[in-house]
Amino acid sequence: MVFDFLKRERGGGGVPEQKASATGPVIAYHGAGRVAWSPRDTVSLTRTGFTGNPVGFRAVKLIAEAAAAVPLICQDMDRRYEVHPVADLMRRPNPAQGRAEFLEALYGQILLSGNGYVEAVLGEVGLPGELHVLRSDRMSVVPGADGWPVAYEYAVAGRKHRFDASGELKPVCHIKAFHPQDDHYGLSPLKAAANALDVHNAASKWSKGLLDNAARPSGAIVYRGADGAGQLSADQYDRLLDEMAAHHQGAANAGRPMLLEGGLDWKPMGFSPSDMEFQKTKEAAAREIATAFGVPPMMLGIPGEATYANYQEANRAFYRLTVLPLVAKVSGALGDWLSELGEDCVELKPDLDGVPALATEREAQWRRVSEAEFLTAAEKRALLGLPPLEAGDV
Repeated sequence: MVFDFLKRERGGGGVPEQKASATGPVIAYHGAGRVAWSPRDTVSLTRTGFTGNPVGFRAVKLIAEAAAAVPLICQDMDRRYEVHPVADLMRRPNPAQGRAEFLEALYGQILLSGNGYVEAVLGEVGLPGELHVLRSDRMSVVPGADGWPVAYEYAVAGRKHRFDASGELKPVCHIKAFHPQDDHYGLSPLKAAANALDVHNAASKWSKGLLDNAARPSGAIVYRGADGAGQLSADQYDRLLDEMAAHHQGAANAGRPMLLEGGLDWKPMGFSPSDMEFQKTKEAAAREIATAFGVPPMMLGIPGEATYANYQEANRAFYRLTVLPLVAKVSGALGDWLSELGEDCVELKPDLDGVPALATEREAQWRRVSEAEFLTAAEKRALLGLPPLEAGDV
């Protein structure tokens, strides 16, 4: 039989024949080569994609810090407020955080988990006294019979606190990214980039493994002795190792020439084409991560083709396509929520004139609008996003 060589004898007797499934070996070999992906929960993704990956870390930090630095406007249908309780609350949300730190934490939670939760410390009347960003991995939505959230549960170390959301005043503002397959939670860019993150992390581990094993030997010493002898004696082998360690290892011996004798020959080695392709795979994965977050690869220092002509153009596209939509979404949700908690109906929106990256575009727009003689002053203010003038203002 063809497979007789697989049989083994024990104690001189043959192994008793047993029936086995013909597809068993096929299933076993198929499972052995299966790709292992990291878990997709928020805690695991944050660990592998943010705290354990430089590209994901920089992308989240870049977006969160840029979005937190965008100034906000507090206005209603009639005027823009320089001093207002909502503006004061956003300027100092709580005693431990200022405006930039508070908003950076909120944007970071949305980018990492797709969900942002803001708790309001409600007083007796009027606006809340403090605002706090809650960790998304600790929060869970409690849906009611109609599918809408009736409560939020915040779990820490086995203890849970329940926020009742069934009343008119919502103590928690839930801001979530769009998710086509979930009614209660948002989809984070980190989850969309999870496969690329695994590839990038695996490539980093592979490179670290090469470094731990002295990368690849720069060359090999081949022995060709007399009469075709191809093996050194024990004394010769030990002496060769001692000389290599003493005279050709370490930074002090870098570039030192090697003197070979007695049939020894040096064969240099280099990286194979597959090793070079592996590095390209890592760079491609880094570009995929940047694409998922909406950050131009040029801004992250990722080598490869340049989509934008220069850094200034990439920075302007970064603000227009990534930062400002996120700021508009979050500020709009916070403004509506705070208006429900307070007495005044106000709107929070980004101040485009305060974004340095858009200064050239805004200057051109202001010039075009101001030079349009067929527009009235009210129409020009509306086009520039300004509220109408009050009675008596010039």
